[in-house]
Formats: sequence, structure tokens, C-alpha cells
Amino acid sequence: MDQPVPHTTESLAADLRGLGLSAGDVVLAHTSMRSLGFVVGGAQAVVAALLEVLGPTGTLVVPTHTPDNTDPAGWEAPPVPEAWWPAIRDHTPGFDPARTPSRYVGILPELVRTWPGALRSDHPQVSFAALGARAGEIVTGHRLDDALGERSPLGAVYRLDGKVLLLGCGYDSNTSLHLAEWRQTSPPRAEQGASVRATDGGGRWLTWVDVRTDEDDFERLGADFEATGAATKGRVGQATARLMAQRAVVDFATGWMAVHRRPRDP
Repeated sequence: MDQPVPHTTESLAADLRGLGLSAGDVVLAHTSMRSLGFVVGGAQAVVAALLEVLGPTGTLVVPTHTPDNTDPAGWEAPPVPEAWWPAIRDHTPGFDPARTPSRYVGILPELVRTWPGALRSDHPQVSFAALGARAGEIVTGHRLDDALGERSPLGAVYRLDGKVLLLGCGYDSNTSLHLAEWRQTSPPRAEQGASVRATDGGGRWLTWVDVRTDEDDFERLGADFEATGAATKGRVGQATARLMAQRAVVDFATGWMAVHRRPRDP
């Protein structure tokens, strides 16, 4: 291990303040715990550092996505036999914000989701959890057919002039870029499916139509955005961190996609 001293809640808070995070901010955080190095107290200490900096008037937002609650017909990593699809649709437990764990987004979002006072939006695939003064405004009204659009938590963070923190991860993890996809003229759409919680506590399979996401060019987009100088880059623990105004990166991405993306088949 090449770090001279262990990182602590206090040292991480100082690093975050040095990066530009401030009391009262609304911040959507994407975090790679491994990148931070050795932290005394692990993910709990990182959440504590974020909350210490944000203070009682700030709000921490994290993705608590559940990509396993999707139509198995579209699964590729790995795919499952077509004969299994009906059973998966019929027996997947209905999404419950209080019970359904997040998947593939790391340990820190799952810790925030279960933190006392945290609230979670009720989208069965791309929910977000929020903790702090504006949490209710951010997670309320998350529509099935506007998963990452204006009426999602991403849209709420935009309206609140929030920030995006990439803590040891790249622009391929920056979910705010999806808001720019939703803002494109006639973006490609597709049928979606998921299990939601029924009134009897079981699962009920629903389908709807929404924008198709595509992260393939997010790293290239992010590099072009950083070239404008609008992102602050620094160290938090052992990690390379980036902090940016969400409005700035979404507005840039909206224009960038309009120029660089070719129309796809519907």
C-alpha cells in the first residue's frame, strides 16, 4: 500500500471542501470505494464525510438502480434461455423502495439507501435515493415513462442547480448525461418491462415505452466537456475526483449529442 496515512472522515471532508463541495449543496455522487484507498470506517466514513460537508441544509443523492428488474428478453450479460422468460416475469418480486436492494452501483449507494432518514424514488429500474433537506423534492413523482428525464430525480437535481461528483469513476458512470438523451429531438424509444409491487404485496409485471439509453460515447463526451474547463478535478483520498455543475454538463451534453450522434433505428 503506497498511501502514507489512512484516510478518515475528517481528511476526506477536507478533500471534498478543497474540491469545491460546500454546505447546502445538492450533489449527485458516483463513487468507486476501491479508488479511495484505505479509509478508516470504509463506506460509512465516506458517507459521513459527504454529510459533514453538505451540512443540515445540503442533500446527498445516489443512484440505487435495479437493472435485474428488466425484461429478460433483453438480457445479454448473461442472457437466459427464452423458456425462462415467463417465469422471470411472473415471479420477480415487485419493486419496493424500502426492501429492494440496489445492484451494480457499488456499496455506497446501498448504504445511503438504508441510512436513517433516506428517501428513495419508486422507479422499478432506475431509482435514486436522497438524504437531506431537499430529499423529498428530488425523489417524488418519478414516472415510469420518464425514467431519466425531466420528471425524474435527475430533472429535480437540475432544477435545484445541483452538482455532480465523480469520485474515482469516469463519465461512463455519470447518470446525468442521460438527461441530455431525454432532451434530444425524437430520441429512440423502446418498450420496457419490470415487476412492481402490487397491493397484496406480490409482484405485478408492467410494460411501458421510454427512451433507450446509450452510454457508449459518454467517455468521449466527458473528455470534450472537461476541455471546456467547466469541471474541477482534484484528489479525494487516493481517488481522482471531478466536481461539476449538473446544469453545465447536461446543457453541454444536450448540444454535443445533437451534433455527434447519428439517428438510430427506432
